[in-house]
Amino acid sequence: MAKYIFNRFIKWIPSAILVLFLVYALAFFGAGDPIKLMFLNAPGDVVWSEERIELIRVEAGLDRPFLVQFGDYMWHLMHGNLGNSLISNRPVNDIIRAAAPVSIQLGIAATIIMGVIGLPLGVLAALNQNSFLDNLIVSFALFIWAIPVYVAGPLLMVLLVLGLKVMEVPYGWDGIFSTKSIIPIIVMALNPMALVIRQSRFAVIEVLSEDYIRTARAKGLPKHVIIFRYIMKPMLTPVVTTLGLIMITLINGAILVETVFGIPGLGNLTVRSILEIDYPIILAITLIGAFLVMASNLFVDLTYPILDPRAARAKLDDGL
Repeated sequence: MAKYIFNRFIKWIPSAILVLFLVYALAFFGAGDPIKLMFLNAPGDVVWSEERIELIRVEAGLDRPFLVQFGDYMWHLMHGNLGNSLISNRPVNDIIRAAAPVSIQLGIAATIIMGVIGLPLGVLAALNQNSFLDNLIVSFALFIWAIPVYVAGPLLMVLLVLGLKVMEVPYGWDGIFSTKSIIPIIVMALNPMALVIRQSRFAVIEVLSEDYIRTARAKGLPKHVIIFRYIMKPMLTPVVTTLGLIMITLINGAILVETVFGIPGLGNLTVRSILEIDYPIILAITLIGAFLVMASNLFVDLTYPILDPRAARAKLDDGL
């Protein structure tokens, strides 16, 4: 198993370098000049000239060729140094360290909600296949999947703030257990929950057609025993398989949610860094996002032996 994990990490390295290279190239050739933007965004009337801009560009190392800058960035990255912000000159490590815990809390809370609600709904729909309840749950999944994040947020605010009046306008961050975090967490969980419902429903329907389920029913085992002992474990396999897609949905949702609700997490930081053309922060967040998706795929591979030993054996035999 250790060798398998090591091989997976080795295969990640070229992918991570390619992602960083492409993002760095896009920022270098097409994003604009961050040094000029510093002067444009400065408060008041700031006197600037091409000579002064060029001097600052030289001090920041932005006057060098593209490959030289990228190679220097990779060298510092291997030593755990993400560089300094071009705008504030603060270490990117400190900026990420301040924003990451907020996004992690939101992501964990959204994952718990989509699992606690999505899995039971998917199982319930499959056990009542083609019934009114099944159609209702499937329609609900399609409905929440079709609602964009930037629409779900205002709708929930109208319902909970203006309609039911159970909270004030949620803006800012007072901790995960504050009422301000209720709507952001629900909004982040909606789209991934639709995936969980549909995948768990499909998986249970497929498992119900297996011979050992019919045998268990013929033996007269109670329905709840069949569900928890024989259905839940194989049902989780396709759900876990989509974990990478769910992770991408959470990351994309976090960017919009944190920006709209003024939450100081990685999503909000991403938007500000793009607007300010702050290369080091953009690259650091891109690296974190790529690592999360790759880590979720590794988690899927590691859980295969537990959920479905036959699938895991086939992957190992194929050299994957």
